[in-house]
Amino acid sequence: MESRVVVVTGASAGVGRATAVEFGRRGDRVALLARGSRGLEAAARDVEAAGGAALVIPTDVAAYDQVEAAARRVEEQLGPIDVWVNNAFAAVFAPFTKISMEEFHRTTAVSYLGYVHGTRAALDRMLPRNRGTLVHIGSALSYRGIPLQSAYCGAKHAIQGFHESLRCELLHDGVDVHTTMVQLPAVNTPQFDWVLNRLPKHPQPVPPIFQPEVIARQVVYAADHPRRREYVVGGSAVATILGNRIAAGVLDRYLARTGYRSQQTDEPAQPGRPANLWEPADGVGGRDFGAHGSFDDAATARSAQGWLTCTGLSPALVNLGAAVASGVRMVAADPRAFLASLRERRGSHARR
Repeated sequence: MESRVVVVTGASAGVGRATAVEFGRRGDRVALLARGSRGLEAAARDVEAAGGAALVIPTDVAAYDQVEAAARRVEEQLGPIDVWVNNAFAAVFAPFTKISMEEFHRTTAVSYLGYVHGTRAALDRMLPRNRGTLVHIGSALSYRGIPLQSAYCGAKHAIQGFHESLRCELLHDGVDVHTTMVQLPAVNTPQFDWVLNRLPKHPQPVPPIFQPEVIARQVVYAADHPRRREYVVGGSAVATILGNRIAAGVLDRYLARTGYRSQQTDEPAQPGRPANLWEPADGVGGRDFGAHGSFDDAATARSAQGWLTCTGLSPALVNLGAAVASGVRMVAADPRAFLASLRERRGSHARR
């Protein structure tokens, strides 16, 4: 394929870093947007080592003027933007009542409004040319909220609604500009090492855990095939979304029983560790966190469901099989909690 101009927000680490490198592997010109200078410079070296060209633009996506200025600079130095990937986010691990309103607003400004800002800056350039693709990085949590992540889940739900509304408008206008969304499972990224944490133990992704490169490959595929409204990566994400449609009440009770424990390791939380909500964790004097987090030993580097999705097979058939398999594993992992949740749900119906 011809070299494209791609913008990736949140490109200094995690999924954004892996995605930028995957585009670089195709020889694309990749603009890297994030706050942390150390991570951005290292990401640029990774993109160039993979075969692409990189442009570093320190940007806080919560500020629209910075995003607009970044888009302008991309087109001045790299050329017209072909693909814009919205990925940057912030989060707080805590019960809702232990999150300050300033922290909730900041999380929303980055994790939701950052997508709105990026989308507007991209569309202002794509629509006059009548070409371009927007890829929004979502999550199974775009459909199913979980405890201890109310600000993040709220933002992901908002992105989902925003994406659907925008997609309808683009279809109505009949333009050759497309928006698609990639819904993620648990991923081994550095966020668990720098997220603002008020839990007693070190936070962790809920197993099964995937490496960020699994997601990156799906994002690049989605950018190449943006007419599909969304892509779901991993059987666990599919099972979560379908399970919420079928038995949301049971999931409420199941997550009430298991959601606190499953999001924490056995290690006590470390006081004074970096938190990137207000300042980048890899800022001046910080370190490059890279694409991977601390859970390499528990993470898998492949997804059969994700691979089959990219082969052209029916997404509904692939996802149904993946959801059944993942749902069986979830129940088998903690059958007592699942059965207790089911009994509680039946009991609440009986009391009505």
